[in-house]
Amino acid sequence: MQEKNSFNHLNVPLASKINIDRQAYLYFGGTAYLGIPQHADFIKLYLKGIKQFGLNNGTSRNNNIQLGIYDDAEKHAANKFGSESSLILSSGYLAAQLTIKQVSPFGEIRYAPYTHPALWYKEDPKTAGSFNNWAKNIIEEINLSEKKNWVLISNSMNNLFPEIYDFSFIKQINEEKQIILVVDDSHGIGVNNKGLSALSTIPKCENVDVLLIASMAKALGVDAGLVLGSEKTIRKLKQSNEFLGASPPSAAGLFAFMHAQEIYKSEWSKLQENISLLNNALTENNDWHFITGFPVFFFKNVDLSAKLLKRNILVSSFPYPDKDGPIVNRIVLSSWHSKADIQELIANL
Repeated sequence: MQEKNSFNHLNVPLASKINIDRQAYLYFGGTAYLGIPQHADFIKLYLKGIKQFGLNNGTSRNNNIQLGIYDDAEKHAANKFGSESSLILSSGYLAAQLTIKQVSPFGEIRYAPYTHPALWYKEDPKTAGSFNNWAKNIIEEINLSEKKNWVLISNSMNNLFPEIYDFSFIKQINEEKQIILVVDDSHGIGVNNKGLSALSTIPKCENVDVLLIASMAKALGVDAGLVLGSEKTIRKLKQSNEFLGASPPSAAGLFAFMHAQEIYKSEWSKLQENISLLNNALTENNDWHFITGFPVFFFKNVDLSAKLLKRNILVSSFPYPDKDGPIVNRIVLSSWHSKADIQELIANL
């Protein structure tokens, strides 16, 4: 039998409430921001996709026999998130590694602070400090350098200590410089920018080729990885061995993704209501850090997670940036939380 208050080997699904050893816990963690893993109508779509396409597809994308849904899903994703083209792989990590491997020979590589490890080319770039200071320094370095080609790599946001990054700095880069900007929007896509992607906020510059990478397994609820970019660049990425040789994600998941637009829209609205409810309750409390519209609430009180656990409330709590770092405590909301869930959390806080 599982030890009481041991949550490392759960055999129940993650949801707004988790039942362990006859104890019910309110759960405020994870990345299922739109509650898709427990959404009954999305599950129905997934099952419909399984009936039409089967459980999985073990063939690679260069096979002479292909399912048409992969091209259809890529066109749908590009249109939904405001891109010329897209490609879809079996995971966000594979999408990131494929992209970085392909673009790294283009020029000088620079990483923004705390860029996700999936985007590391070889090893930890050890870039620290604030994003804004990094952006100011990178403008100066590129404009003063004799080198023409540059690859800039960054997250779209810091989801641990919530901050959405401003990429308008690229307009200040000398137009003679050629830039590839790679942005990981895994935590923002489907949540920020009214449920769209970070592409809607990144300025369009003729000398900057933007590639947006995202795990679809968070807000979108699909085990797949996405790359958005220009038709020319996506076509080149699709010629890589990684793309052609890897098995694609489940066609059933992509079928559900393509037919779930009303679900995503409705759940995004519910999430925003939940965010506002907790936001209003914490506005005057300086022990909390959060930003408008994003469902993560960082709190400075390191003992709070243990205190909430005694009230049968589970929150995100782990060491950062590595196993020896300080404990980072966060409350993560989802659209699967009811208003009563939020009110119970507020009462205990």
